Amino acid sequence: MARRYIAGTSREDALARAASLAEEGVSSSIDLFGERVTDPDVAERVCDAYVALAQALSSAPDGTFLSIDLSHIALDEGADAARRRLERIISAMPSGARVQVGAEEESRADRTLEVLLGVARAGGGVSGTIQANLRRSRADAEALAEAGVPARLVKGAYVEDPRVARRWGEETDLAYIELAALLHTQAAEVALATHDPALREALLLALPRVSVEMLLGVRDADARALATRGVPVRVYMPYGADWFRYAMRRWAESMGA
Repeated sequence: MARRYIAGTSREDALARAASLAEEGVSSSIDLFGERVTDPDVAERVCDAYVALAQALSSAPDGTFLSIDLSHIALDEGADAARRRLERIISAMPSGARVQVGAEEESRADRTLEVLLGVARAGGGVSGTIQANLRRSRADAEALAEAGVPARLVKGAYVEDPRVARRWGEETDLAYIELAALLHTQAAEVALATHDPALREALLLALPRVSVEMLLGVRDADARALATRGVPVRVYMPYGADWFRYAMRRWAESMGA
């Protein structure tokens, strides 16, 4: 069951799956499972694993990116340490590849933005993630756009205090549309990271030059159909030993939970 959503447990598994998707016209963004690291020694080992993955991209299909949550490289230890590790990973990547920085809880948003903007202004190949449900996201989107940082727009998956986050449903959907329009006007690039077909198709009609991002194993037929239509599609592809919780979450969603 997990194989639907997980590339495998090894870097080689992920690279092989990326090559298979590339044959269907779909790009990949590879992520090593993990988050919320606070031990600097563990964070350094995680960074080493990402550096090896970044170096391996030289044999991956063109357009294969990396994904990372900054808490996996000890963002909670401090923004400076996380930035140093992220820059080390970026320096190992082939030309044109990018590290997509994921969104985490609102409590980490300031530090995540600080690292992203610092790395981008120094010339690092990064993109950021904007969560439509967060009330702060318009200002964050404008900051990324001003710095020329490509943006990936998601609805938001964390349970947050109502003072900092909108309710899921219509309120967040409307914010998603507004942010997509803003980013399309101002940002270097914008990717619609949603599996909501009605929302996605409406925005694809209204906003030219956007791409779509999806999760491995979720609406795979949609990804192939979009690629056939000429829409740039990228699939988030996680791998690693800590796969169980993620797989259970995807499985629960598929059951309507």
